[in-house]
Amino acid sequence: MTVAIIGAAETERLGKNPDQSTLGLHLEAAHNALADAGLTINDIDGVASVALPGPLTVANALGINPRWLDTTNVGGTSFLFHVRHAASAIAAGYCDTVLITHGESGRSRVGNAAWQVDPFSMPGQFEAPYGTFGPPTTFTVPARRFLADTGTTRDQMATVPVIQRQWAALNPRAMFRDPITVEDVYASKMIADPFHLLECCLVTDGGGALIITSAERAKDLSDKHKPVYLLGSGEACDAPMVSQMEDLTSSRGFRQSSAAAFESAGLTTDDVDHLMIYDAFAHVPLYGLEDMGFVGRGEAGAFIADGNTAPGGKLPLNTNGGGLSYTHTGMYGMFLIQESVRQLRGEAPAQVEGANVSALLGNGGMFMASATLILGTEDALSGSAARG
Repeated sequence: MTVAIIGAAETERLGKNPDQSTLGLHLEAAHNALADAGLTINDIDGVASVALPGPLTVANALGINPRWLDTTNVGGTSFLFHVRHAASAIAAGYCDTVLITHGESGRSRVGNAAWQVDPFSMPGQFEAPYGTFGPPTTFTVPARRFLADTGTTRDQMATVPVIQRQWAALNPRAMFRDPITVEDVYASKMIADPFHLLECCLVTDGGGALIITSAERAKDLSDKHKPVYLLGSGEACDAPMVSQMEDLTSSRGFRQSSAAAFESAGLTTDDVDHLMIYDAFAHVPLYGLEDMGFVGRGEAGAFIADGNTAPGGKLPLNTNGGGLSYTHTGMYGMFLIQESVRQLRGEAPAQVEGANVSALLGNGGMFMASATLILGTEDALSGSAARG
């Protein structure tokens, strides 16, 4: 059974919202998505979210009595997992219409859990004692190895945020919109070698929500917006610690989830009009382009530096400005989906002409988990079905 996204919306404000708690952001996003779909609370019988506060709390606060819940929490890619799981639940008859919510007071820390490493966890025992704590330091391990082994230059990696800012300049909701250069990247504060400040994601407050139902039901609920269809999906994982990755220069989760998604969609990278790759740090899109098969080994840096992913390029990437310039609450995956939906509806601020197929790659933790979604318009759905 094919499913469709019929509601998609973010919180009104992205950035600094000290007057809203994490739960409040979830609820605002949920109400906005319901309004976007033209539905009410009574239409929802499935809820998915991550802790904190979790789908039970969200459902209770909204007054929903769900028949199905998904509490999957694998970091920033969780929401891509939720879409995949919701599709399976709807196909199995466990529920009819699913609400997926995200809210995070990442900047103001209102109602957010404290950042800490469990001393009894694997990272707490075998990584944290050696000075790696959190993404800015832990992500340095694979980034350094990637640069050394693939021949990618520092200038090429620094070009990633420069290109992202070009997209952000076209998006009035982006947190940072002023143009930057590679020299500006190098002039920004060194956070942890090789990352300068402008190569690290934003830290913001905000949220978003999605509403998913069967393609058949979507036809009756498409008065406000065109449905966006799930053409294919995949999920996978790597090691629970970045130091124990199978290959520091390639994400097994990226490779396997993407291969599964394209196979299930009956599509290839040549069919993709629009691409969203989780960009918590500047090196992650480089891994994504190579691991998804858009470019060969060691070619991602030059591919971006040559302008292929920039406005006017042949493979528009992270067209909202990404986690480097648009927003990044801590778990960014929801915003990948939001931008893909806007593009496929034809409603994006930086609209890609003729966008029919959008591929999304999510990252959870430091390459610990990954999910890939292939979304498409009705035309893309018809073409995919014909090929299948």
